[in-house]
Amino acid sequence: MSGKGEEAVVERIYTVPLGRVWMWRRNRASRAMRLLRDFITRHMKAEEVIIGNDVNEEIYRQGMQKPPRRIRVKAEKDSEGKVTVSLAERGTDGNE
Repeated sequence: MSGKGEEAVVERIYTVPLGRVWMWRRNRASRAMRLLRDFITRHMKAEEVIIGNDVNEEIYRQGMQKPPRRIRVKAEKDSEGKVTVSLAERGTDGNE
C-alpha cells in the first residue's frame, strides 16, 4: 500500500475478466483500465481507486490493442475507503 503506515482494513485477491474489451479493436488497454476500475469500485464498495504502476504495465505489456484476457490483482482497502490495486504474487507451483 502506501508508505504512510496505514493498515489495510480489507485485503482481497480478484481475478478480473477483461474479455469484454476485446469486442472492439481500438484502445482495448484503455478500456481494460476503466473496466478494472469499475470492477474494483463495485466489488470493494470503494470511494477512490488507485491502480498501481505494476498493474498498468501488465495491461499495456503487449501494446494497446492486445491486453490480457484476465488479470489477477490484490485490492487493499484502508479505513478511509481508498482502495489500492496491485498485482497478486504468483505461487511457486504455477497453479495460481
